Amino acid sequence: MVRVGKEHKIDFMLDMVLNHIAQRSMSGFKKHWLGTSIIKISTLFRTRQQIGCLNLAALLGHHFGDTGKYYDQLRALNRFLDIKNFRDEGATVLAASIHLSSRTPYIYMGEEIGMVDPDYDSMADYVDVESINAYQMLLDQGKSPEQAFKITQAKSRDNSRTPMQWDASENAGFSTGTPWLKAGKSYKDINVENEINGSIFKFYKELIRLRKEMPIISEGSYQPALEDSQQVYAFETLLRRSKTLGAQ
Repeated sequence: MVRVGKEHKIDFMLDMVLNHIAQRSMSGFKKHWLGTSIIKISTLFRTRQQIGCLNLAALLGHHFGDTGKYYDQLRALNRFLDIKNFRDEGATVLAASIHLSSRTPYIYMGEEIGMVDPDYDSMADYVDVESINAYQMLLDQGKSPEQAFKITQAKSRDNSRTPMQWDASENAGFSTGTPWLKAGKSYKDINVENEINGSIFKFYKELIRLRKEMPIISEGSYQPALEDSQQVYAFETLLRRSKTLGAQ
C-alpha cells in the first residue's frame, strides 16, 4: 500500500501475505503442502498478480524463493527443485518468475546466493517452539522418532531462519559468538565468498538492472499466457504500446 502522510510525504507500507500453497493441517504442523504441479503454481502466480502481492518469500514459501522466500516456510529451492543437480538453473528460473513480473519483489537473505535448508541431523538442532511441539505431537500420534523427525525436518520454520552464510569460516562468518541457530551443512560451499561471482548472484544483479531500466517490467499490466500448459508458466506484460513475454 502507499499512504500519503503529513506534509504530503509518501509512506510505503509492505503487506506480507502468506501463500496459498500452504494450508492448515491437523497432522502436527499447521502447514500442509498442496504439491508443485505447474498448473497450481501458475494459478497462484496469476492470483497474486491480480491482487497485487508478488514476492518470492510470501509467494514461494523461500523463501515458492522461495523464493521460497520464506516467511516461516522452508526454502523454495528445497521444495521445488532437485538441488543436487539443478540448484543454479532452478534458482534462476524461480528468480525470473518473480523479478520479471510487475508489482514489488524483494529478496530474502540468502536467496541471491542459492541458500538451501540446513539439513539438520537431530531435534537438538532446532529451537523453534512449533517444531519441538509438533515433533512431540507426532510421537504421541504413533509416529516413530525417525518418521517424526523427517516430517519436522521437512516443515520446520527454522529452515529459513538459519544465519546468512558469508564464508566458510566458523558459523559461516555470521558471528564470532553463538548464533541462535547453527549454520546449515552447506555453508562451506554455498556462501557469499564463493557465490559472489557465481551464476545465481550475477543473474539477480541482471534482474535488478532490467527492472530499473525497463519500466514495463515493474509498471506493466499482467496478462496470463499458455494457461493450459502442463510444462510452461508464461505471461505477457503490457505498458502503453510496449509488450514483453515471459516464460519459464
